[in-house]
Amino acid sequence: MRRTLSLLLCLLLLPAASWAVRYEKSDSIRVETLLRDGAALPADSSLMLYYARQFLGLPYVGRTLESEDGREELVVNLRQMDCTTLVETVTALTLATRHGGRHWADFCNWLLAIRYFDGQMDGYASRCHYFSQWIASAERRGLVSEVKEGTGQRHYPFTQVQKLDLHYMSHHRSAYPVIGSDEAAAERVAQREQESSGQQVRYIPASLTGKGRRELSCIQDGDILALVTSRDGLDVSHLGIAVWGSDGRLHLLNASSISHRVVLDSVPLYRYLQKHPSSVGIRVIRVCR
Repeated sequence: MRRTLSLLLCLLLLPAASWAVRYEKSDSIRVETLLRDGAALPADSSLMLYYARQFLGLPYVGRTLESEDGREELVVNLRQMDCTTLVETVTALTLATRHGGRHWADFCNWLLAIRYFDGQMDGYASRCHYFSQWIASAERRGLVSEVKEGTGQRHYPFTQVQKLDLHYMSHHRSAYPVIGSDEAAAERVAQREQESSGQQVRYIPASLTGKGRRELSCIQDGDILALVTSRDGLDVSHLGIAVWGSDGRLHLLNASSISHRVVLDSVPLYRYLQKHPSSVGIRVIRVCR
């Protein structure tokens, strides 16, 4: 009986909430263990980096947020992750800890707050499908801040600008089952894309990511790094957590589709970017205290 319960996906309706959470019992147990351990860390600890390290070795699996029937639920899956769900999980744990949260419901509320536009779940289109939308929504609510200025002149090292032109999902509907079959959802996603387009955002070009810690002092351990892409219709192609290595170079802790697990890349970030020329630079996002 106990084994059966641990394998079943549970559906929990939190008190005073109109949204459901899809998870396994092991997820809620681990969340509360992590929150307890994180609360005991020294005050100057990087919670983002601490929590990210707890998931090293976890299998990479994409599209864990999708459901077979297309119903939107708050999915919590600490057994397998992709680059986005890793960043979201670590961010929600950090926010919960900083605000005194020690319980499963606290974590779920913070996850909801960052995953959906203005923290409101209302179907598939209410999820922040593009990371620029995720940043803007969380920034409006004071949960994160995007780092856009360095210590040098002319915004250095944020010397490049990306003009958002988001349309990848609406131009590739067949790759997304919900909007492939639901016209209303497709229209809402397209409207969200249009609303998010036109904005100009600053980023650090790939050519500067090999600089040392002094020149890139605007980046701290535990910052979220969003890899800016040149692919048409997209803004960001990959996400991870910033780690300054013993070699004095910036590394990426990420859920890697190449390594098939959560890893701290042994090669510096600039080497990774050299191998992926469509990733033209990085945006830097910091969780607020």
